[in-house]
Amino acid sequence: MTTPLETPELSGTVVHDEIVPARAPWLHHLAAGQTLHIVDLEGNQAVDFLLYSSADDSERYSAQDTVAAQGNLFLRAGTVLRSNEGRAMMTILATSVDYHDTIGGACSCESNTLRYGHHTKSQHACVENFLEANLTEGRGKRDIVSNINFFMNVPVEEDGALGIVDGISAPGLTVDLRAEMDLIVVVSNCPQINNPCNGFDPTPVRMIVTA
Repeated sequence: MTTPLETPELSGTVVHDEIVPARAPWLHHLAAGQTLHIVDLEGNQAVDFLLYSSADDSERYSAQDTVAAQGNLFLRAGTVLRSNEGRAMMTILATSVDYHDTIGGACSCESNTLRYGHHTKSQHACVENFLEANLTEGRGKRDIVSNINFFMNVPVEEDGALGIVDGISAPGLTVDLRAEMDLIVVVSNCPQINNPCNGFDPTPVRMIVTA
């Protein structure tokens, strides 16, 4: 849907502007050179994020290649998001928060049950959002790889343990990404309510594409 909100000052022409509701999936095709602006409208909302090459969707975002190429676990301004072929897919041009996560993964009904108890099994989760979006283009569960978690805070402790703690975002903060190839963006606006990654209250985010 087209958002009624005032459009922020952006370079380039706005070609798409949409609010993704809380807990919802989103899929969009971007051309090389276009920029995606993700706006955390109400703050502390994790945005789970996958990328596929439009030319061949067996080429997709690789957390391993991205981390290895930059020599750092966290995603910051200047990070190049790389594919399983080692090619540049997107570049983080700017970000209002210090870093983003690429190792925490996506919640699922199964992982919710394991972490939070069997009473959570019926709760919607990011894997189901990814699957719903991908099925529209013929991709299945095996095509869901390790994802990015924009605005999510997953610190690595001294003993190597991962934490999922309060988010580091706030209302109106953003991350801007330039497409380095024609690609498909798949998002789960995270529905998790059992840990603080969404402040226990999932909220909408805004996606603006400029050319």
